[in-house]
Amino acid sequence: MPASPFQFDNSYARDLPGFSVPWQPATVPAPDLLYFNRDLALELGLDPDGLDGPDGAAIFAGNRVPEGAEPLAQAYAGHQFGGFSPQLGDGRALLLGEVINQCGQRRDLMLKGSGRTPFSRRGDGKAAAGPMLREVLIGEAMHALGLPTTRALAVTATGETVYRERPLPGAVLTRVAASHLRVGTFEFFSARRETDRVRQLADYAIARHDPDLAGTDDRYLGLLRRVAQRQATLVAGWMNVGFIHGVMNTDNVAISGETIDYGPCAFLEAYDPDAVFSSIDHGGRYAYRNQPSVTRWNLARLAETLLPLIAGEDSKEAMSAAIRQATGVIDAFPEWYEGTLLTGQRAKLGLHGGDDAADRALAGDWLTLLHDHRVDFTLGWRRLAEAADGDEGLLRALFTDAQAPDAWLARWRARAGSEGNAAADWSERANLMRRVSPAVIPRNHRVEEALAAASDHGDLGPFRRLLAAVQRPYDETPEQAEYLEPARAEVTACYRTFCGT
Repeated sequence: MPASPFQFDNSYARDLPGFSVPWQPATVPAPDLLYFNRDLALELGLDPDGLDGPDGAAIFAGNRVPEGAEPLAQAYAGHQFGGFSPQLGDGRALLLGEVINQCGQRRDLMLKGSGRTPFSRRGDGKAAAGPMLREVLIGEAMHALGLPTTRALAVTATGETVYRERPLPGAVLTRVAASHLRVGTFEFFSARRETDRVRQLADYAIARHDPDLAGTDDRYLGLLRRVAQRQATLVAGWMNVGFIHGVMNTDNVAISGETIDYGPCAFLEAYDPDAVFSSIDHGGRYAYRNQPSVTRWNLARLAETLLPLIAGEDSKEAMSAAIRQATGVIDAFPEWYEGTLLTGQRAKLGLHGGDDAADRALAGDWLTLLHDHRVDFTLGWRRLAEAADGDEGLLRALFTDAQAPDAWLARWRARAGSEGNAAADWSERANLMRRVSPAVIPRNHRVEEALAAASDHGDLGPFRRLLAAVQRPYDETPEQAEYLEPARAEVTACYRTFCGT
């Protein structure tokens, strides 16, 4: 194996001195790969054969820092459940460095669970195997669903025990991201009134994620607009697959528009817009229905950090103008979100362009119907595709009253029929609907079963089978069948997820 299997080009360490603390990962007694993403390794230009074994385990556990890596703990702040924490930072994570993938895209490699850092506060800096394997399952499911996401390259057992509610086997996650720049990164320096550093950070973010804005007069306003548009697209995608992030603090909002930090996350089963699965979200701040409005709130916090840059000069007039411009972006967010949401809903309904208000009402009434009858969100949409193909039986079986969807189905067929009503059109419509409405999601009870088997019994079989299933979300085959069905209602009613910290 060569001295380093990675070709690092560490722009964060090079271009932003003082934005992090150089640090080394803790060594562990018995590194052992639990999971290695060979396809992702290939995308990153790495040699899977050279890393899928003891040498890779030593790197991904933190025991061996490869040549060219510059491990560092990033500084950031964050609004957590609405309250501002001026210093958070990577308390159990280290950015190893950056590589350029096969498409010429820059990607971060980060270790999570690699020990204490200067930002750890009272934490031990470690991670348990279960939550790290959860990141694999949910991240790969999101990737297969076509949603922007960080991804797991590896999960490595450490041979240590970590103590949470009970003793658990330790592990380190190697995470890949377009970057780990967060709204909270900007807040950290803005709260200290270090405007020059906020400018450095903004220029770096633009160069990395929006290079066409570099050098333009309104680049900082443009950055805010781009971040808002990316978040609108991301959250609309979440809503259309029934995903609940669970902890949408500003330190978990990525400038890149990727989903980051799969802690207390879950997917809806019986449709309920007020669903909350996070054990720490007592007030429902991050409930499913609140995700768009919370995102807008988080973007307003980013806007506040950028106001001095948008203003360009220290005068009351310039700042007033900057506030108006930034407010315009924040106020435009609902329209961007609603537009993207409707595009996704139309695809799931088998529709093309039409009357926006009428189609929003049609989609909204469908969701109301699912809610009123406690119909499974994922299967409701999937079985609608079967109805388009002429078989309404599977859809009606989801309702306690098989006639309940009659009136809505008549409206939908009339609306869809206005775009063509030949049998061939409906068959093609059904096929298109199946491509955007998954049959398989990481059902919460299946995730817990897989993680319990791995953590408590060292059995990775259920994890591997579930991972294979969620990586093919649109395939409804006999081997996928066991992953289609929701949990019993009483199980879902008491289901809670945890941060895993």
